[in-house]
Amino acid sequence: MGQDQTKQQIEKGLQLYQSNQTEKALQFAVVQIDTARELEDADFLLESYLNLARSNEKLCEFHKTISYCKTCLGLPGTRAGAQLGGQVSLSMGNAFLGLSIFQKALESFEKALRYAHNNDDTMLECRVCCSLGSFYAQVKDYEKALFFPCKAAELVNDYGKGWSLKYRAMSQYHMAVAYRLLGHLGSAMECCEESMKIALQHGDRPLQALCLLCFADIHRSRGDLETAFPRYDSAMSIMTEIGNRLGQVQVLLGVAKCWVARKALDKALDAIERAQDLAEEVGNKLSQLKLHCLSESIYRSKGLQRELRAHVVRFHECVEETELYCGLCGESIGERNSRLQALPCSHIFHLRKKSNFTVEKVGRHQLRQLRKVNIPSNRTR
Repeated sequence: MGQDQTKQQIEKGLQLYQSNQTEKALQFAVVQIDTARELEDADFLLESYLNLARSNEKLCEFHKTISYCKTCLGLPGTRAGAQLGGQVSLSMGNAFLGLSIFQKALESFEKALRYAHNNDDTMLECRVCCSLGSFYAQVKDYEKALFFPCKAAELVNDYGKGWSLKYRAMSQYHMAVAYRLLGHLGSAMECCEESMKIALQHGDRPLQALCLLCFADIHRSRGDLETAFPRYDSAMSIMTEIGNRLGQVQVLLGVAKCWVARKALDKALDAIERAQDLAEEVGNKLSQLKLHCLSESIYRSKGLQRELRAHVVRFHECVEETELYCGLCGESIGERNSRLQALPCSHIFHLRKKSNFTVEKVGRHQLRQLRKVNIPSNRTR
């Protein structure tokens, strides 16, 4: 196989991944690896393992993703290594986040961010900022959960004229999630609608599913359960179709909360049981923690002490496993919206100092103000 044919194979694998044909991309990546080994082409082998890692990430096979990423990082003497190292670190960070291994996730994201800065790769920086937004949303620092996707949107505005619209859609979706968590439901709906519009135009099924989930959560936050339920159903249909098991867990958690609001506790427990099976299958400890917490409140209201104690025990075990506690004050991280700061070792702790960074400063129509604000982490530029 000549150099041109090798390049064509790499591009074909990447196109399958980008067009969300995950199963085909997975199969093609395996073929690529065999070919690369036969040719003893280290660069081709690196690209192939990266495509394999990304495809497994989309299928929520996070342990496999981490393994393939480590293989990528261990390949010596690749010319593409300097260019792709940041993408490998980003995929690894997403996988660690999928497993609720937060310290390693943050470490990987910041490594990817350094690659982006050192190579002036603004597209990579945009993707990392979106992942950091998701990270901080999960550990409940909602200021940073909004800041980072707003920074991503700024990068799209400043540098993204020739980029795919998926970057804009991605940043708008993560902004919508953060706005909802902060209670800014109008802004959340506006951002989610813009993201959904682009996702529909490009046939991006994974993003469509995420937007439908976000719409459902917004309606649930408004107390409009009649509108929320069909959105959850639509999101679940696509999540199942594309194999996003973690997304299915998030849908079922939202459905369970709706049933709790309606006092239909047995239906809520049915949804929780389905979600627990999926969360354990995927290995996402944070989802398991949330589900045990919700189960605890249900069994408390039903007066079932034995079941209540079992979920209390599992809840605390999940807290220990995720290491979601502050090493300085000893309080749990993620119980409520709190400002967090990262140490150089990527441990996070509560920041007590009053912030001069407010939600209003990152309003959707005031992104230009972000140019005056540094990324609030002591390990980024």
